[in-house]
Amino acid sequence: MKQAMTSHLDWETVWAAARERLRRELGDAVFDSWIAQLALLSFDNAEIQVAAPKLFHRNWVDNHYSARIERAMRAEGGEPASLSIVLAAPALGVRAPKEAPPEPEPASISYLRADAPADKPDARRGLSNRLLNPAQSFESFIPGPANDFGFRAARALAQGEAEDVALLYVHGGFGYGKSHLLNAIALEAKKRGKRALYLGAEDFMRQFLGALNRKDTLGFKEELRAADILLIDDLQHLCRSTYTVAEFLHTLNAFADLRRKLAIACDRAPAGLENLGEDLRSRLSGGLVISLDRPDRPTRLAILKSRAAEYARQRPDGALPDEVLERIADVEDASPRDFIGVFMKLATYADLTKQPVTLEVAEQTLGSRAVGTRKTSIEDIQRKTAEFYKLDLRDFQSAGRARRIARPRQVAMYLARQLTMRSLPEIGKRFGGRDHTTVLHACRRIAALCEEDALFKQEVDFLKQVLSRTVQ
Repeated sequence: MKQAMTSHLDWETVWAAARERLRRELGDAVFDSWIAQLALLSFDNAEIQVAAPKLFHRNWVDNHYSARIERAMRAEGGEPASLSIVLAAPALGVRAPKEAPPEPEPASISYLRADAPADKPDARRGLSNRLLNPAQSFESFIPGPANDFGFRAARALAQGEAEDVALLYVHGGFGYGKSHLLNAIALEAKKRGKRALYLGAEDFMRQFLGALNRKDTLGFKEELRAADILLIDDLQHLCRSTYTVAEFLHTLNAFADLRRKLAIACDRAPAGLENLGEDLRSRLSGGLVISLDRPDRPTRLAILKSRAAEYARQRPDGALPDEVLERIADVEDASPRDFIGVFMKLATYADLTKQPVTLEVAEQTLGSRAVGTRKTSIEDIQRKTAEFYKLDLRDFQSAGRARRIARPRQVAMYLARQLTMRSLPEIGKRFGGRDHTTVLHACRRIAALCEEDALFKQEVDFLKQVLSRTVQ
């Protein structure tokens, strides 16, 4: 064993050499963030004390780099009997190297209001610039087969029941409820006295780069890691900067080490975030990853009825009849935002004109609005349905009522209403001039059979898939 060094000069030399070794081993980014601000404080009897300027800095270095620092000192010829990371200013006569002078307390980065004095206790507004929406709570979320797992997982995380889940990652299309769930988690956490920090990915990126420019990344890290639950929305927008991606990976690791929770929303699964790098994709995939899918018809109808009841309480003249809500819910290729947009147009029309919204008015609105991207025509539906059931196209126009013809004709009418924007009278006209009530009866009959007969439902679903491929 090497003989322990006790002279002032020797330990300062070892410390300076160890710092340079750590810079080479850890890289400039990590070194500048965590090691550069450390200073050799005392070394009596080879018991080394290294000073950190802030409590969070001290705790982080002690947990993550103290063993690394001790190894570096041994590699440079020192044999410390012990190494302690303490919260203290450097002692007189003991200087940190010139490249790491003590920094002043950060005055402001983007989390200080520009119009508020920095010396006032209420000047800090926190990193989050997203105001929580009280209407987007767990109570107002409509769960269904497409989103029930995500709903339950988010609620358990917010209520502290999912102790084994450190990272919740929900993904899905626009309007599927991702932001609603994150907002609900934040509301529930706040209700329970927890600090939830809710940021969009662009907020994270902008504020981190602002801190980087002001040389106050440590202040940014401290503010971020003070949260009990960190929520990041629209993660796909983070894939623009190497610096922010690296910092986000550090944040994930820090929250895991601190045993704190993260909830992330994105429009795609982790594997689809190609610009993030393998390390971060792997880290995200290790969390609880849940897909939110397009809601089925019962869920769409429940969402519409909930929104309609809320709207009618505030504007009674804007109430819509159930048959209109059911017609809006029938549009399968619409996202929740799409059909809520149709609802708002009709409800606002009823409220402003004081005229009732009939099914015909709803049909016209649906026909004039580009909901979804599907371009299936009634002719496509008739042709593919006839091929599937081994019928002639003329059978759909005939008056024949034999079961082998009537049932496929009803299926074709049902698909025409589901997959096109045509009104009931228009659909009836294409099927031999039938009345719109006949089309409505056919649609209701097929919908009922799909619920009762699993094999029949498979037939209808197969035809939908075929027609979807036809128009791509």
